[in-house]
This record gives sequence, C-alpha cells and structure tokens, in this order.
Amino acid sequence: MIDKQKIKEFAEEWLAGKEYFLVDATVDQDNKITVEIDHKDGVWIEDCCELSKFIEEHLDRDVEDFELEVGSAGIGQPFKVLQQYINNIGYDVELLTAGGKKMEGNLADADAEGFTVVVTEKQKLEGKKRPQMVDVEHRFGYNDVKWVKAVIDFK
Repeated sequence: MIDKQKIKEFAEEWLAGKEYFLVDATVDQDNKITVEIDHKDGVWIEDCCELSKFIEEHLDRDVEDFELEVGSAGIGQPFKVLQQYINNIGYDVELLTAGGKKMEGNLADADAEGFTVVVTEKQKLEGKKRPQMVDVEHRFGYNDVKWVKAVIDFK
C-alpha cells in the first residue's frame, strides 16, 4: 500500500512557495489517492493537474498501481485545517456543536486553540420590556464542534 505520509510530503514539496495549502491526503486500501488543496481565492484546475503530475512522477506504477485524484477541498464542505478558518474570517459560517446544536454566525477569529463566531441572538436586556437582538461572541475549541462550513449565499 502506498504511504499516505509520502503523498503528503510530495504535495507539500510542490506547494512550497505557493499560496495553496494542503487540506487533506488519503490513500484507501485499493491505493486510491485523494489529495485536497485550497487557496483563499479558489483552486485552478491547471494547478491541480500540475500537482497530480508532480505526485505521479514520484510514484512507480510498475511497483504499485494506484489511482490519483487531486482537487479542491470543495465549496460547502466542512473545514479541515486552520488555514481554512483563517481564510474565512469575516464571512458567515454554520456549525454543529458536539452537543448537536446548529448555529450560524460570522467567523470573527481563529487560532491554533479555537475560533470565535459572532451570532445574532434574542436576549432579555436589563431595563427593556422585550427581548432585543444582540451580537454574542461564542468561542469554540475545535473539539467542541462536529463541523464548520462556509455559508454559501447566492444573492
């Protein structure tokens, strides 16, 4: 079986010095290799082709046959790496907490420990008769959520 770590190393070598970043690399039991890359401005098919050729040049089909697929992380897919969170700061995201609560808000911050989402919520404020809509910051660790995705708005 082809070594997943080697595939990651090949991808990182090609990505070095480029604004792309590696999101994930997998190798299944049938040697189907899947490499996902991303870029803050989107992924170009030509770059996926170049990376695919680069990886293929480092593998030998005579030693071990494989299928190789290189593509973008995919719009609407859950974030997998910190750079995806960073690239989406200032944009709306939806998330599912580990406890099963779905939320939507604006991604305000992200770092190695977690991220902050600002959610507009109804709250009873002191001195007010009716609940008011207010922005509330929620801080999450990455283990506190099942997934986080960018909200796609076609307006």
